[in-house]
Amino acid sequence: MTYGTFDMFHQGHLRLLKRAKALGDYLIVGVTDENYDRSRGKLNVIESTQKRVQAIEALDIVDKVIMEKHKKQKAEDMVKYDVDIFAIGDDWEGVFDYLNEYTHVEYLPRTKGISSTLLRRDNFDLIKLGVVGLGRDTKAFIDEAKHVPNLKVNRIYSPDLPALKKFTQNNESIRYGHDNYDEFLDTSIVAVYIDTALEKHYPLIKKALIAKKHVLCENPLALNKSELIELLSLAKKERVLLLSALKTAFLPAFNQLLTELNKGIIGDVKEVRATRTSLYKEKDYPDTFMAQGATNILSSYPSLLVNKILGESKDITFFDQGNEGYDVSNLIISKHKGGAVGISNVATGIKSEGDAVISGTKGYVYIPAPWWLTKQFHVRFEDENKSQTFKYEFDGCGLRYMIAEFASLIQRGKRKSSMLSPKDMIGINRVLLEYNERKFKELGKA
Repeated sequence: MTYGTFDMFHQGHLRLLKRAKALGDYLIVGVTDENYDRSRGKLNVIESTQKRVQAIEALDIVDKVIMEKHKKQKAEDMVKYDVDIFAIGDDWEGVFDYLNEYTHVEYLPRTKGISSTLLRRDNFDLIKLGVVGLGRDTKAFIDEAKHVPNLKVNRIYSPDLPALKKFTQNNESIRYGHDNYDEFLDTSIVAVYIDTALEKHYPLIKKALIAKKHVLCENPLALNKSELIELLSLAKKERVLLLSALKTAFLPAFNQLLTELNKGIIGDVKEVRATRTSLYKEKDYPDTFMAQGATNILSSYPSLLVNKILGESKDITFFDQGNEGYDVSNLIISKHKGGAVGISNVATGIKSEGDAVISGTKGYVYIPAPWWLTKQFHVRFEDENKSQTFKYEFDGCGLRYMIAEFASLIQRGKRKSSMLSPKDMIGINRVLLEYNERKFKELGKA
C-alpha cells in the first residue's frame, strides 16, 4: 500500500507505483483528499481530488484506490486492509517508522529531476495580484498570501494618498502604490483583492471585472440583489472568477463538517443556530464602519453555515435593534425545506458567545467559539459513548486557505468554487439583501 497527492501525474509517480507493485501482487493506493492536503499546509495542489483519483484508477498496475482524509488513517488502513508492506518515497525516510508496528515499511527511491513542484513552476504563470483598499484585513491578507505558491502581491490601490504612502513604506513586499484605480487596473496584475467600505464594493468590483481581472472581495459583494446578480453575470460574460472572501468557507475543519453532515452523521438536520457578535467600538473602529449596520457587517457568517447546511431559505423574519439609524443587533430566523429552521444572531452593540449548534434527528454538532474560525467540532448523541470530536488545526489566521482556493481556481481555469459557488453566494447574501430592501421601503414610507 502507498499514499500520495499525485498532483499533475508524471513519470516519477508512475515509476514509484511500479516499484511499489513489484513488492507484492496487490497494490492499494491512497490519494490525499483536497481538504486534508490543505489542513496539513499543502496549498499548492493544482488538480482536484476527483481528477487525481481518476488518474490513479486508470493505471493497470493499481488494484484499488481509496482517499486519505486524516493523519491517523494510515495506521487504520494497515489493519483494515491487512497490508503486508507499506511503501513510500525515500524523501519520507524515518517519518513512517511507527507503522512497523502494523506492517513492514519500505522506503523507495524517488526519480531525480522531476516533481509536481517543478511542473507547477514550469507550467503555470505567476499570479500577480493587486490589493484594493486599506481595510483592517489588508496587512493580514498580504502576509498570508506569502504562503501560497505561484502568487505574488506587490501592488496596492487607495484614494487616500498619505495613508497609501505610509502603508507602502512600512511593507517591503508592496513595491507599487496607486491612487488612481484605472491606472492600477491597467498594470500587469491578473487578479485583485478588495477590502474597502461595503458601499464601495459594487463599483470597484464592476470596474475590475470589465478590465478582465479575477476578483476576491470581502463580503457582501453588493448591498442590493440587482447589483449582485449584475456582478455575477458580468463575471460569467468576461470569463473571470468572482469570489466572496468568506474565509470560513475554505477552512479544512468547516469542509469536513459539511462532509460529515452530508453523510448523515446526525440524521436529518432540523435546526442550525449560529451567533456572530463583535464590539467594534472597543476595537476603535470608526463610527462610519458601525453605521453599516450589524446585518451588513456580520450576517454573512451565520448565513454561510445555515445556507450550506439547510439550503435556500423560503421565509426570513428579522428582529433588529438600534436607535442610531442602523441596526446594532439582529435576530434572524429563516425557514427551509422540510420544515428546518435557521437562527442567526448578529450584533455590533451586544456581546454573546460565538458558538454554533446544528441539531439533527440522531444527534447534534457543537462548534465552540469562535465557530467561524472552525478548528474543531463535537458530534454528540443521546448515548455519550458514541460522541466524537473532530480537530483540524490551521496555520496563520485562516486566510491562506481562501487565497489558495482563489489561486488554484485561476490556475485551473475555473470560474466556480465547489466550496463557495455563485449559487451559495446568492443564498448567503439573501439575508442582508432582503433586510436592506425592507429598510429602504420603510424609509420611503417614512
